[in-house]
Amino acid sequence: MLDNPLFGIIVSLLSFNIGLYIYKKTKLAILNPILISIFIIITILLYFNIPLEVYNKGGNLISFFLGPATVVLAIPMYKQVPALRSHMTAIIIGITTGVITSITVVALLAKLFDLENRLKLSLIPKSITTPIGIAVSNSLGGLTSIAVIAIIITGIIGAVIAPLICKALKINHSVAKGIAIGTASHAVGTSKAFEMGETEGAMSSLSIALAGIITVLLAPLLINLFSLINL
Repeated sequence: MLDNPLFGIIVSLLSFNIGLYIYKKTKLAILNPILISIFIIITILLYFNIPLEVYNKGGNLISFFLGPATVVLAIPMYKQVPALRSHMTAIIIGITTGVITSITVVALLAKLFDLENRLKLSLIPKSITTPIGIAVSNSLGGLTSIAVIAIIITGIIGAVIAPLICKALKINHSVAKGIAIGTASHAVGTSKAFEMGETEGAMSSLSIALAGIITVLLAPLLINLFSLINL
């Protein structure tokens, strides 16, 4: 069974469904299904002393579909085309500002905590969806494993605190909430945005794609700029 890719697939699906069940029962944002499934999978692998390579025979097949799954988010976005057109300028400015802020904060914290350059480059794509984030990290010379961990943690934190921040700062506009959540916490945050409303989810879905594209374009330029100013 361990030699079969089905092992990794079955463990992943069962773990996620357990996490989903717990989340639906508790309604606690901190008990995110992805976070719970991660803990379950790690516990199983450690308890039964199963090598990660064995799990990845099936786990990598699931990872392969991350890209196509992201495209599905275009459906609710299409339904919100009128809202997209009427707020296009604000949306582009908002997402671009969010991307620049995200990258700049990583650079500042890396400088503050004296992180090595490769680790800093791995954290740069923390707020964009995993397939694009991996590509950005590799192109910058970062570590894929660190980039994936940073992306997952960022998404979970975003899903947990986004409603609280919107409430605290009195952000009530559906488009504004969706753009902020999608730009800051990609697909995991978007799942929370859909719980807040269809418009929030659609705008968050849009942000995933645009934030990824903008990050690809701006990340190398900002990294070179930070190098020049010794940041």
